[in-house]
Amino acid sequence: MQALLDHAGLGVTTLCRAWQVTRRDGVRFGFTDHDLDLRFEDMLFKASTGMSARALQNSTGLSVDNSEAIGALADAALEEADLIAGRFDAAEVLIWLVNWADPSQRVLQFRGSFGEISRAAGGFKAELRGLTESLNQPMGRIFQRSCSAVLGDARCGLGLNTPAFMAEVVLDGFDAQGRMLVSNLNAYADRWFERGRLRVQSGAAAGLSAVIKLDRLQNAGRVLDLSHRLSAPLQAGDLLRLEAGCDRTAATCKAKFGNFLNFRGFPHIPGEDWLSSYPISAGRNDGGSLT
Repeated sequence: MQALLDHAGLGVTTLCRAWQVTRRDGVRFGFTDHDLDLRFEDMLFKASTGMSARALQNSTGLSVDNSEAIGALADAALEEADLIAGRFDAAEVLIWLVNWADPSQRVLQFRGSFGEISRAAGGFKAELRGLTESLNQPMGRIFQRSCSAVLGDARCGLGLNTPAFMAEVVLDGFDAQGRMLVSNLNAYADRWFERGRLRVQSGAAAGLSAVIKLDRLQNAGRVLDLSHRLSAPLQAGDLLRLEAGCDRTAATCKAKFGNFLNFRGFPHIPGEDWLSSYPISAGRNDGGSLT
């Protein structure tokens, strides 16, 4: 750090910026605004990407640091299809100030993630959000009848990598309404995967996922439909992973998953009908159970 400060104080410097982008699927990319490639932190930072970053705005306290990264879709590492598919959404971003003549002299200036990404005229612009952005998210436990956990997460504790709750299948094609057709899944009950998640394992949409809105047994196969269209196309032959669906009720948690000990809801909370009720002379008003 001190060596970099001493270099910056010379008046004539050899400074540049380098940034590392790590997508949520673990794929990493390195870029620099220098005219030659740099290598440090076991990473190659490419110069031929046309990317640059505007001045960083740093602040004290809990306000959000921000900046923008702008660039042209000219490098093979940055494909427009990946941006459209959302593979760079919420990607982690690290930005260094580096002495390109001696990359060991560097300082980490920014750590955060991509925010809103827009595309225009063969290029893109991505908002950079600092670490304090996460502090703006609402926190705390929700008291409700349904379970507040996500199926398979740490609070749920259920392992989905078992044949009972997960299946991998090849996409056969689509019906006249554009719904997906798969076969060899008759061992699972009707609607077993409804409200579950579909994860694409291969093809143009590999790595993308969506909630399964419809799951019906039909003839010798199943018909599947998603809650929203994926941002990359599916094709016959793509490998799909289907995860069992959960409606987050206590009955489903107990009967379908045998996981009631980890149920994160409050099924006995009175409903709105109880809150609006009042005592009547013909009824029991002793405070006891109504069942």
